[in-house]
Amino acid sequence: MANVSHRGDMSTHPDVSEMRERYDRMLGGRDVALVDGPVFLLGLYCAASPWILHYTASQPALMTHNLIMGIAIGLLALGFTRAPERMYGLSWAMCALGVWMIIAPWIVGSAPDTGVIINNVVIGALALLLGIVCAATSAKATKATKSTPRP
Repeated sequence: MANVSHRGDMSTHPDVSEMRERYDRMLGGRDVALVDGPVFLLGLYCAASPWILHYTASQPALMTHNLIMGIAIGLLALGFTRAPERMYGLSWAMCALGVWMIIAPWIVGSAPDTGVIINNVVIGALALLLGIVCAATSAKATKATKSTPRP
């Protein structure tokens, strides 16, 4: 194995200022990192909620719907975590998923009971709220990045 400990620190690197600026720009939108975890957990709960609330037999279409929507929310959360600079533009998609989750029991389900409706409304409201937080933070970071002059 090669010994690379003799190279010294990064402060002597000729591109250190450019690397610092790029790093700062890249992490500029990460002040919403605390939202990534709750979005992922919301997706997991949405996917598992038909089994948690035991409506898999009474609402098979809504069961499949919530499973697919939960996977979609979870994938958005993973994308927000993995590539935030590219994915926060999809924050508005998270808001749309939240609105859809609120109205889905009446469109996808067949005579849903109160528990199913409350479950989907809460999931939808949380998705909408978290999507708005992500979108607002993304807009703020984009605005700050555009106002910062590049060398």
